[in-house]
Amino acid sequence: MAPFLIGIVAAVVIALIVVGAMQAVRRRKELAAWAAGHGFSFDQFRDGHFQDAYPQFKQFDRGERNRYANNVMRGKHGDHRVVCFDYHYETTSTDSKGHRTTHSHEFSGLIIAPPHGLRPLFIRPEHFFDKIGEFFGLDDIDFESAQFSRKFMVKSSDRRWAFDVITQETMEFMLSHQRYTMQMDDAHLLLLNDKTWRAADFEQALEYAEHFLALIPPGVVDDLHAGERAIDTER
Repeated sequence: MAPFLIGIVAAVVIALIVVGAMQAVRRRKELAAWAAGHGFSFDQFRDGHFQDAYPQFKQFDRGERNRYANNVMRGKHGDHRVVCFDYHYETTSTDSKGHRTTHSHEFSGLIIAPPHGLRPLFIRPEHFFDKIGEFFGLDDIDFESAQFSRKFMVKSSDRRWAFDVITQETMEFMLSHQRYTMQMDDAHLLLLNDKTWRAADFEQALEYAEHFLALIPPGVVDDLHAGERAIDTER
């Protein structure tokens, strides 16, 4: 390649790096302001142990190395404890000549803990390959709404819990809004969609998560509270 062309390519690469850095700084300031507006703390620095607090969430096991969270925002919103974050990980690939390439990936997410417990449940938008899995007997939980069952994959070791949580009203809500991958453990709801969010996206995700939890029927919530009281009594 001629020196002139090399210079042009180098200039373009440097310009892209500078623009990317400026956008990252602008986004970080935006997130810090959003966090402050909600009374949340904000920590822009890398936390390589973030995932250790949530071993049940396999989304944090992606990649082979360099896993960390940053831009972590924590606080209370109403009765819920909330953690918002960016998450980074790296994968590698090898071409036909044996050359290895490192690929960086990042997504944003939100973890919300309601004042009552939860139970394991996994929900995500259904993919084409899920249909192939169904053909081989790897079926998810189907619901009365055929449209919902076509659009979402739902898995839980407790089918009754899945039906208790995903009511007709909940299905209508999920079908009419932004779609997320969601996972519950015994105390938290994780929500993400493999994208990097701006402040408005975190706001939308927080509203979605709170509304989703608010749609859990009161009788189910009472049972969750009763189960927690029983556990406390046994201790």
